Amino acid sequence: MAGVNIDDVFKRYGSVQVMHGVSIDIEDGEFVVLVGPSGCGKSTLLRMLAGLEPISQGTIRIGEKVVNDVLPKDRDIAMVFQSYALYPHKTVAQNIGFPLKMAKRPKAEIDEKVGRAADILDLTKYLDRYPKALSGGQRQRVAMGRAIVRDPKVFLFDEPLSNLDAKLRVSMRMEIKELHQRLKTTIVYVTHDQIEAMTMADKIVVMRDGKVEQIGAPLDLYDNPQNVFVAGFIGSPSMNFVKGRIRGASGAREFVSEGGLVLPVPAEASVADGHEVVYGIRPEHISIGEGGVPMDVVVVEPTGSETQVFARSGTDLIDTVVKDRISARPGEKLGFHIDLSRVHLFDAKTQQRL
Repeated sequence: MAGVNIDDVFKRYGSVQVMHGVSIDIEDGEFVVLVGPSGCGKSTLLRMLAGLEPISQGTIRIGEKVVNDVLPKDRDIAMVFQSYALYPHKTVAQNIGFPLKMAKRPKAEIDEKVGRAADILDLTKYLDRYPKALSGGQRQRVAMGRAIVRDPKVFLFDEPLSNLDAKLRVSMRMEIKELHQRLKTTIVYVTHDQIEAMTMADKIVVMRDGKVEQIGAPLDLYDNPQNVFVAGFIGSPSMNFVKGRIRGASGAREFVSEGGLVLPVPAEASVADGHEVVYGIRPEHISIGEGGVPMDVVVVEPTGSETQVFARSGTDLIDTVVKDRISARPGEKLGFHIDLSRVHLFDAKTQQRL
């Protein structure tokens, strides 16, 4: 096992710069998820870590070794791709053991490691099957098994669940997390799905446009986003954002949106009168009841365990998630209560947290 250090890494394609001084420290045995929208650079960074893409500037270390110019096969890493990339004419056992066969390892060693990997991944009864006789989840487990037998210092996962249906993704998330708990090997995992990031990671790296926006534990990012982008990307449903300005003196301030919606402001917030801000509040931190901010119901979406309510005041639309089943109808006026301890204020120009 080994930690990973990515220090001030840049990537250029000719005159186009796609990575801008990325620095990330990954502890030995840590499960780190790189997350962000399509095109943010997360897969490019993973490929540079694997040695499949040269870096233009900076340093990458695996353990104590600088690997900038080390070939992929000599980096002691194993990569699991979005595509299973299994050999259709080989059995599960042969697919799992293929890296060891290519390394000319003794048959007894191959059999022992294949058996151990199959036991870890619950594939023992499928060892004689061919990929065409497996489900998508089983094929992905075979791909993971092929990585496990190499006993790498670092596992790299590049959106491995993207080809699976929603139910299977949930079960595979659990299996990968359980695998990490068993092997205790460093994992760097790329996904665009923030739910995967929140549920699996020890540490999340949020990326945008080739830059790191914020690094932290899942709940730290959820509770204390540094800017509007992170606040909107982490959490499902997404945080509500309303643009406007602060009105009133200290102790008697309120927020007034561009559309005229008036919302309460935390007393401890040190924002001056007239300051333009983005007011952020998560849907789950708004409750419905008497005496709240009056808004007109637009859409009600019951899901069984909770109800999602979209309401409008003027031009401002607010999303609310409540645990109760409510019988509200479109056009009905309800009171919405803001949990002031959960309000986030961001500077309207810099988009940074105030």
